[in-house]
Amino acid sequence: MKILVLGSGAREHAIILALVAEGAGHEIFAAPGNAGIAANATLVADLDQNDPAAVTRYANEEHIDLVVIGPEAPLVAGVADALRERGIPVFGPGKAAAQMEGSKAFAKRVMDAAGVPTGRAARAQTRDEVAAAIDEFGAPYVVKADGLAAGKGVIVTSDRDAALSHADTYLPSGPVLVEEFLAGPEVSLFFLSDGDTVRALSPAQDFKRALDGDEGPNTGGMGAYSPLPWLADRFGSEDAFVAQVTAEVAEPVIRQLDAEGTPFIGLLYAGLILTDAGVKVIEFNARFGDPETQVVLPRLRTPLSRLLLASASGTLESEPALEFASDAAVTVVLASEGYPEKPVTGRPLTGTEAAASVDGVHLAHAATAHSDGELIATGGRVLNVVAVGSDLADARDRAYAALEQISLEGAHYRRDIALRAAG
Repeated sequence: MKILVLGSGAREHAIILALVAEGAGHEIFAAPGNAGIAANATLVADLDQNDPAAVTRYANEEHIDLVVIGPEAPLVAGVADALRERGIPVFGPGKAAAQMEGSKAFAKRVMDAAGVPTGRAARAQTRDEVAAAIDEFGAPYVVKADGLAAGKGVIVTSDRDAALSHADTYLPSGPVLVEEFLAGPEVSLFFLSDGDTVRALSPAQDFKRALDGDEGPNTGGMGAYSPLPWLADRFGSEDAFVAQVTAEVAEPVIRQLDAEGTPFIGLLYAGLILTDAGVKVIEFNARFGDPETQVVLPRLRTPLSRLLLASASGTLESEPALEFASDAAVTVVLASEGYPEKPVTGRPLTGTEAAASVDGVHLAHAATAHSDGELIATGGRVLNVVAVGSDLADARDRAYAALEQISLEGAHYRRDIALRAAG
C-alpha cells in the first residue's frame, strides 16, 4: 500500500517502524516527519498536516491508499472529514468525534450519557467558578485546560494558589475543567474502532512527571512500558482487565458517539485509573498515545496496516483477535535541557548509532533534524530509546545501556521507568 502518515514525533516514527517491520513493501510517506523518520519513509516536509484541503489534494494526486493521522491537531482541524468526503481511507476520527480529546467537557458529557465510570467534574469559565469548584472537591486539586494543550494542560496539586494560577493561564483561551482527584495506579489502553466494532490493544503505563519518583512538572510523557504484569494480581489476568474495560468503557462510548451521529473511526485512547471503587476514566484521547505507542506496537504481531485499513474501511469485525508477543517493551525519553518549561534546542546529538546497535534496542525520533551534517535536537522530547526483552527487567537493562551511548549537552531522562513493575 501507499500510506501517508501525518505527524513529526516519536509516535509517528513508532507507527512507521511497525509498518516497515511487516515486510510487506509498503510505500510510506510522512508529513512533515523528522530526521529519524527520514530513514524509513519519504518526507513531505512542505505539506501542512493541519490543512484539510492540502492533505486531501496530496493524497488524491499521489493515489494514497491509506492516511494515518498521528497528532491531535489535524483531527480537530477536520482533516479526516475532508479525506472521507473524497473517498480516501483514513485512520482517525472526524472533527466532531475528535472532540473526545479536543474538549474535556465534551468527553465528560459523552461519558455521562454512556454510563462510563469517571470522576466528578465542573466546567468553569471564571476564576471565581474555579475557586468554588476546587473548594467543593477538595485537595488535591485537579485543573485541566478544556482544549488541546499538548499533554501539559493538567495540574494536580495540594497548593490552592497553584491550582488557581494554572486556571488563570488557560481561562483567557476558554473554560477549564475542575475534577475530583482520583487515587490509584494509572493505565493506558488503546482501542481500534471502525465506528461500530472495537478491538483492544495491550495495556501500557506511562510516566508523566519529569523527574524520578514522579516528581517535577507534568510533561507529555517521559517513558512507558508494556505489558503490565501486576494487573493479574487485581483482575486475575491482563486479558480479564482488557475485557472489562472494553465492555464498560470503550464499547459504550463508541455506541454513544454512533447514536449521536458522530461515529468514532480511529484510535480511542482511554486514560484509566484503578481506584478502590473500581476502574474509572481520567481522560480520552483521539489518537495513539505518546510514549505508550512506542512500547505497544513493537509487541504487536498482527500486521498493523491490516488493522488500520480495516478500521478506516468499516471491516474491523472480520479481523481475528489481535496477537501480541510475550516479550516486554520499555521506552525512555531523552529530553533537552530545560524541558518542559523552556527546552534548549539546536544542540548536537551524538551516539545514536551506538545506542541503536544494542541488542533489542531501536530509536524512535521525536524532535531531530540534520544541520550542517550533524544530528541536532529541535524540541523538548528529543527521542525515545525503545528496548524489547524477555521481561521488563531485561528490557530496562537494554534501554539504559543504550542511553549511556547517547550524548546531548544538558539532556535529562528518568532512571526509574518500569523499575517498580520490573520487581
